[in-house]
Amino acid sequence: MSAHDHAQGALHGSRRDYVQGFFLSVILTAVSFWLVMGNVTHSKPVISILIVALAAVQMVVHVVFFLHVRAKSERGWTLVSLIFTLVLVVIALAGSLWVMNHLDSNMMPGQDISQLP
Repeated sequence: MSAHDHAQGALHGSRRDYVQGFFLSVILTAVSFWLVMGNVTHSKPVISILIVALAAVQMVVHVVFFLHVRAKSERGWTLVSLIFTLVLVVIALAGSLWVMNHLDSNMMPGQDISQLP
């Protein structure tokens, strides 16, 4: 076993996997760019939802093709750690949004900053 060999049983991507991931990423980026710059639809909520969906797909492409996080890699521990991280991020984001909404709704009336001298 040489110094460059990895842990036994680890699944790593081939050149084909990297090229597929690269082209999928380029296509997803180009579609997102085209949606925004091409004035495909004039509905901002529709464009926003499509951009977020394409971003989510691109994150999955990066995780699978470049980070090699699969159910079989390292007996599933990388997938478990990714899911745990995502749960923590969702909890932190949801908590932050809840606190900001609570502070906004409980702000004293007459505190409009735009009317200050």
